[in-house]
Amino acid sequence: YATDLFDQPTIARLGERFTRLLEQALDRPDAPLHALELVLPEEHALLERWNDTAAAYPEHLCIHQLFEQQVQRTPDAVALVFEDTSLTYAQLNARANRLAHHLIALGVRPEDRVALCMERGIGMVVALLAILKAGGAYVPLDPAYPGERLSHILSDATPRLLLADATGRQALGDTAELTVLDPDASLDDALPQDNPQTTVAPHHLAYVIYTSGSTGKPKGVAIEHRNAVNFLTWSQDAFTLEELSQTLFATSLNFDLSIYECFAPLTRGGTVHLVDNVLALVRDPHEVSLINTVPSAITSLLDSGASLASIQTINLAGEPLKLALMKRIFAETDVERLCNLYGPSETTTYSTWIQMQKGDHLTESIGKPIANTRIYLLDAQRQLMPPGAVGELYIGGAGVARGYLNRADLTAERFLDDPFVPGVRMYRTGDLARYRADGNIEFLGRNDHQVKIRGFRIEL
Repeated sequence: YATDLFDQPTIARLGERFTRLLEQALDRPDAPLHALELVLPEEHALLERWNDTAAAYPEHLCIHQLFEQQVQRTPDAVALVFEDTSLTYAQLNARANRLAHHLIALGVRPEDRVALCMERGIGMVVALLAILKAGGAYVPLDPAYPGERLSHILSDATPRLLLADATGRQALGDTAELTVLDPDASLDDALPQDNPQTTVAPHHLAYVIYTSGSTGKPKGVAIEHRNAVNFLTWSQDAFTLEELSQTLFATSLNFDLSIYECFAPLTRGGTVHLVDNVLALVRDPHEVSLINTVPSAITSLLDSGASLASIQTINLAGEPLKLALMKRIFAETDVERLCNLYGPSETTTYSTWIQMQKGDHLTESIGKPIANTRIYLLDAQRQLMPPGAVGELYIGGAGVARGYLNRADLTAERFLDDPFVPGVRMYRTGDLARYRADGNIEFLGRNDHQVKIRGFRIEL
């Protein structure tokens, strides 16, 4: 064999698989080819071990309840900073509670969708928490998005009401059919400041984020509280309080990275530094410990000479992370840990990850599944592919979304019964990948014409 291309174990496995294939063909000469199995018995055990990610998490809690528990633990710690304004955990909770009680009085109940279109600021985070506390599910609308996209999302999501400031109302134009509430202008000081008691439960809707569809039309990914609570619990185990202590929140609410940036620190006792976008660090350096963004944004920061002196950890996701950029980050900054994370909105932000320290061997792999997550690499007949062979990436586990809002056809096409775990579903990503010998996953691109620009999906 060509020793510059293969190592001895790989060739030995290929031989064993081929022999096994021939034996099956002789035993079952009438069987279709795809019914013959390539995976060796010991490889089955290996694949099962790589997917052994079971971990306890508070399945009885919702996102806002994780935050409320943190308020009890650290009421006087600084929760949120925006420009010259900051709020402690107790202050942020009290403001969100007042708005939540107002929303409940307006009829917001579990499973109700509440649209949110506000410029970035303290009020946006207050409104986000208030919607969840009232039992509703937030539907983010970025005022900077094109009017046509915003109109489509509003008409598709059919929210019970809309929270919008002056910037949001201007971006949306005519919303005569909707009840519109300006959270900054309409709060009565007499409203209760205690945590609302609602019937919202972990299986209820938490948010709907619209992402590109197979036709280019945005489609709403419906995430339940329990999906996000598993993800946030994993993040609390994977990242130290020191790393999350000063977290940059630079991502639009319309982008699922925002779930990590906002809620990971707020459920752990960290401080969220809210800025317009990550390039705000160029003109106004912040003493932040963690940045969570896309590779192209970090490249722009490095190119601009932004001060990253305080940053301990950089999380990168949304686009393939290349070796050259990893080397540049470690060479040009004092960053101690670099994490490459992968996952579509349909499986709650991140599904796999790998961490690398300065001085470690660097790899472009997307790592291994996070807690309570399973990764399958399957062929066209949805049979398991052996380690080293290319397959389409399917994701199972606690992060799998409810589906697409109002799109039963597309939900049925992409969210399928998990053939390996009865009674649950898996998500078909359309991404191609293969397992490396160490169990890390190598991302190999798409099986269609979808591309990504700055982390956003684009259908050509």
